[in-house]
Amino acid sequence: MSKEQDSENLKIGTESYKGVRDFYPEDMAVQNYIFSVWRKVAEQFKYQEYSASILEYANLYRSKGSDEIVNEQMYLFKDKGDREVALRPEMTPTLARMIAAKRKSLKFPLRWYSIPNVFRYERPQRGRRREHWQLNCDLMGIAGIEAEVEIISIAHAIMKEFGAKDEDFEIRINSRKLLQEAYAPILKDPSKPEMLFRLMDKKEKMEKGEFESEWEKIFTGPFKEAKQIDSPKLGEIMQTLEKQGIKTKFDISITRGFDYYTDVVFEVFDTNPENRRSLFGGGRYDNLLEMFGVEPVPTVGFGMGDVTIRDFLTTHNLPLLRQT
Repeated sequence: MSKEQDSENLKIGTESYKGVRDFYPEDMAVQNYIFSVWRKVAEQFKYQEYSASILEYANLYRSKGSDEIVNEQMYLFKDKGDREVALRPEMTPTLARMIAAKRKSLKFPLRWYSIPNVFRYERPQRGRRREHWQLNCDLMGIAGIEAEVEIISIAHAIMKEFGAKDEDFEIRINSRKLLQEAYAPILKDPSKPEMLFRLMDKKEKMEKGEFESEWEKIFTGPFKEAKQIDSPKLGEIMQTLEKQGIKTKFDISITRGFDYYTDVVFEVFDTNPENRRSLFGGGRYDNLLEMFGVEPVPTVGFGMGDVTIRDFLTTHNLPLLRQT
């Protein structure tokens, strides 16, 4: 091998790792603007900021996460002490661990927010990267519907603070309990309702034939679009929000991808045909602390990623920097 060839082989590329981003000053200005809106609204609602390391023990995600994230998307490695470690794919299990660690000394309700960097090994595409930053807002210690109302109100307020009009986005809401009630009679294995939730979560991304084929593997009867089931709780949430000027739409297919959600779930969708997709979402998860062997705390929260929000702002020609 010649010296020229050897030198060529030693060259280090300037490309960043696939699926992540470099932030030059002009990009950092946009990122800081997004973060500033998140912080402003969260703190207007009296939420306090917390944080944690991006490194967690891998078993934190195995019991209550998403099979797809845990088995296919999580960055795993062994440290020098032969411990299995993960780059966090989401913040909620970390929050649960932190609350469980000081469960007896904390004074509830708690209103906390964080803007963590999270990592998932997935195919980079519009709206998805292998790392992103995500606003997490969680209200812990309130079992009543006022928790859902407050969390959805924060999500709505953030969209408005970015300059979005009500017609630019749509808040769709559902209940996992209602979904299970609607389809449980034809579920082949009633002990595995998570199979229903996972399939419905993917419904909008699947071709009709593919969805029907997967449906037949799980259910004894054909798929029929369920109508809204009478639910005083869900109806009251929607009515209360409407009185505050926040419109929501019932959608039986909204389930969210994580197994820890227990009841009401919601997602915010872009209504622009050029970017018609889910932007972010959240819901109620009351039992996550059980895996730590401590008394559970009723919790409602949501996560909003920087990538989808930046795409939303660009699609709707909204400012990417603070207007002076």
